[in-house]
Formats: sequence, structure tokens, C-alpha cells
Amino acid sequence: MSAPCKVSIFGAAGYIGEELIRLLSTHPTVEITLLTSRSHDGKHVSEVFSRFRDLDLHFSQPCVDEAVHQTDVAFLSLPHGLAAEFARPLLDRRMTVIDLSADFRLRNTDTYEQYYGAAHPAPELLSQAVYGLPERYRAEIATAKLIACPGCYPTSIILPGAALLAAGEISPEGIVICSMSGVSGAGRKLDVPYLFSECNESLRAYSPSGHRHTPEITQELAAAAELGSITLNFIPHLVPVTRGIHSTIVANALGTAESAHAALCAAYHEEPFVRVLPLGVLPDTKHVTKTNCCEIGIVHDRATGKLIITSAEDNLTKGAAGQAIQCLNLTQRWPETTGLL
Repeated sequence: MSAPCKVSIFGAAGYIGEELIRLLSTHPTVEITLLTSRSHDGKHVSEVFSRFRDLDLHFSQPCVDEAVHQTDVAFLSLPHGLAAEFARPLLDRRMTVIDLSADFRLRNTDTYEQYYGAAHPAPELLSQAVYGLPERYRAEIATAKLIACPGCYPTSIILPGAALLAAGEISPEGIVICSMSGVSGAGRKLDVPYLFSECNESLRAYSPSGHRHTPEITQELAAAAELGSITLNFIPHLVPVTRGIHSTIVANALGTAESAHAALCAAYHEEPFVRVLPLGVLPDTKHVTKTNCCEIGIVHDRATGKLIITSAEDNLTKGAAGQAIQCLNLTQRWPETTGLL
């Protein structure tokens, strides 16, 4: 048996970091050798996450030299802006970097500055960044050194939307998307709006105009439709559950419900982590929680001529850590499902 791939997780004390530890600690061909967290430096991992008591791992301060010395692949579970600061020196040292921040998802630096409020921190790296959605960029991911993992909302929207636009089943005009996320999608925050007592028994929309995931969604849907740009409405909601994303896409139909369903089935019938449900059956987040699967359903509203497409995924798994591990598997030429079933 070959030696395991050694990995580091920068920003390992957040929700996505915890999910990476959960999945990678049982991955048969991976060894976690470095966890970083400024706030938990020196602590055993079980002092922060008691479920990992059997792991012989401690948090340490983030250090590029240690990562290069101890690991082969670095996962960056860091805020935007900060991730690029580590990506650059890691790539200079020939590390493979799998970034879960927003730093390398957008191809246009002006768009990044508009939505993130600062100049792009490493524009010279954008040309080598590959968008980490395996179902659309599998071949490119396999040879990439810098992988930009999609956001959780965009994953749930691009998977159904790109397939239908590419097949000519929906119009790129007038698309409206309503998405709902569990509270863990906001990260491990102590801000009042995300406290359980504030979220429970409540449902609200937020950032209905100009949400930071909007340009990522439009970038990838426009590419699928072979258009320069797409304009759409994206309205996210916060719902009082811990994990899960549910997205509803309303689009003008260019075919029938049957042809749209057939297009989704053709696009994903060999994909291990995308399940197209029978026509008229709609997904439920409880069926995908703690899995790397995205389920997609579709119905046709004859009164309006609209297609209503819904999807469900776990925001921390297929929407983040699980998808990052899918990408790792591709770069290492392992079966894509390794450690994820």
C-alpha cells in the first residue's frame, strides 16, 4: 500500500474545518498532520471538538513552512482575503491548495472588489485557479494546483441550472432563485442574529439584492449557457435548522417538463453525488444531511409556463468540505467517492 496523502487544514476550528476533520479522519488514504487555529493554539483537538478524542492532533498557529514540511495538500478554511495570503506562498512551494474561501471563485477582479469591498488580494493567481465543482470541471480539477471550491448556495443552484441552460431547456431571461440555509452556513459566529434564541421559530430573507454569491452563480450559469452574462434574482433566507440548503429556481421553460427532466438525467446519471428524483418528486434536506449528495426535483407550472426546479444539499458537506474532498480525490487519481460514502 502506498503512503497516505498528508494534509493540513488551515482554519480548522470552524464548522467547515470540523467537517473536514470528520471526513478526512476516516478517509482510507489520507493522514491529517496539521491543524491550524490562532484562537486554539496548543489545544488538543478534543478540547474544541470532543468527538475527536481519539485523534492525536493539536491545533497550532498557521505556518507555511510547517505545512510544506509536514503535508502534501493544504485545505484553506479561512475568510476571504486571508486565504490568498496563505495560498500564494504555499503554491510557490509547489503545494496543492484547495481553497474553501471566496478568493479564487470569481474570474473578474472588478466584480470581486464590488462584492467584497477590497481589491483582489492575489490577481496573478486567478489564471491557474480551477472552479472546484467536479460535475462540471472534473478534468481540470485533476491536474490543478489551486482549486477554488464553490460556495454552498452556488453549488445547489449551478448543478441543476447549468445542466438545464446547457441543454436549452430553460431561458436565461427572468430566472428567480429562492434559497434557504441552515444557520451553520454563516460560520461559527457569536453575532446576535445567529444565536439560537434569535433564529428559532423564525424565518427571514437577507441580502435580497447584491448577495456575495450572486456573481459566482451568474458567472457559472452564463458559462453553461455560453453567454457573456446573465442577470437573475437571488434571494437567500435563514431558516432555524443547523445544516442544509434548499434552493428553488423558477425559470421560463423552453421545452416540456419531461424533456427538462430527461436533460437532468442525461447530465447526471453517472454522477455519484447528484440524484435526479422522479418527475414531480421534490427533495427534502433531511435526506441529504451529512452526505455529499445533492438531490434535484422538477415540476412544470402549466398556468405560467414556468419550470420549478428544487435542490437540496448539506451546506457543510456537498456545499463545502465534502466537495473539497471530492476535488482532493480527483487530484490524487483516487476513486471520486473515496471517504465520502
